[in-house]
Amino acid sequence: MTASSLRGKSAIVGIGTYGLGRAPGLSSMDLMAGATARAVADAGLQLKDIDGICGGTLYHMFPTLSMGEYLGIRPKWACSDMTGGSSFLSHLLQATMAIEAGLCTTVLIAYGSNLKGVGTFGIHELPTFEKVYGLMSPLPGYAMCAARHMYEYGTTRAQMAEVAVAARQWAQLHPDATMRAPLTIDDVLASPLVADPLSRLDCCLMSDGGAAVIVTSPDRAKALKHKPVYFLGGAGASWSREVSQIPDFCTTPTAECAPRAFEMAGITTADVDVLQLYDAFTINVIMFLEDMSFCKKGEGGAFVSGGRIAPGGALPVNTNGGGLSFAHPGMYGLFTLIEATEQLRGNAGARQIADPEIAIAHGNGCTFSHEFTAVLGGANTL
Repeated sequence: MTASSLRGKSAIVGIGTYGLGRAPGLSSMDLMAGATARAVADAGLQLKDIDGICGGTLYHMFPTLSMGEYLGIRPKWACSDMTGGSSFLSHLLQATMAIEAGLCTTVLIAYGSNLKGVGTFGIHELPTFEKVYGLMSPLPGYAMCAARHMYEYGTTRAQMAEVAVAARQWAQLHPDATMRAPLTIDDVLASPLVADPLSRLDCCLMSDGGAAVIVTSPDRAKALKHKPVYFLGGAGASWSREVSQIPDFCTTPTAECAPRAFEMAGITTADVDVLQLYDAFTINVIMFLEDMSFCKKGEGGAFVSGGRIAPGGALPVNTNGGGLSFAHPGMYGLFTLIEATEQLRGNAGARQIADPEIAIAHGNGCTFSHEFTAVLGGANTL
């Protein structure tokens, strides 16, 4: 088996979300289960058809054991690899390998969090050599990256605000988005600084919610309810865990994993119709677009300006409103797969872009610590 041999060897056939925004009285497992029920129904399957489980929560040390027990599933194969918000995209690659190897046939990837309700990240690990200085994770690390990008390349706060405004404009087209009120660049600039240079509106939401996708083989996918969305390529990269060990504050591991994912899928940036990028903070989108080579290093601020990534712009990015305006229940990565699937199915309603064939879903873990790029496509891309 080679990396390229996995191209097209799995498909997303079911998606679901549950309890987005505020979900009082519901646990993280309740939210995961609610999203799972919707994803299984969306696929036209039943829980008994699931024989593989991936996923996790912020609060469970043995997540797939808890998930299986809660759902009444005894999986033949399971994976709870945890790299933060990028985990669920990595799970898609691992599920593809497990299906291709015959270890299982149909995999659930699921997540749930009641972060808004409980107000804690649960089993959150603070870096050993930074917690002694009182460095809260992850906000200050991203602020340092943004400050360095501004120093090195002249990126402005107004350019970062363009990312937040574009996300809000997309969210206004999504009936399930948490934040839909109009937003301007001046609003972002005037919101309180929380870690210089990032203001409150440069930061993602802290919400409740569950998300789930169902993955199976291409042959099985063709017999199910919706148009399959095929896995074409995927790759991850890890460069550091602690902020003090980041090798370059202006470049993320995306610069390594995105080219590998694109090579596996046999595409270039010119082939991409829509991107779903993990926007924990506005600077993330700018740096990911640079590191994926949609523009040169240092030009990301200018690239996103003038509505380029907003509705009607040349490059649609985060068409559900992203973590900045749609939802961010502690970890957002699984939502990038769901929105990419919606777009490729053609089911995205008012926010649907015209005839997409290739979508990128990109996850981010911890403080630019682990990145994973997934390339998805419709039947015409096989």
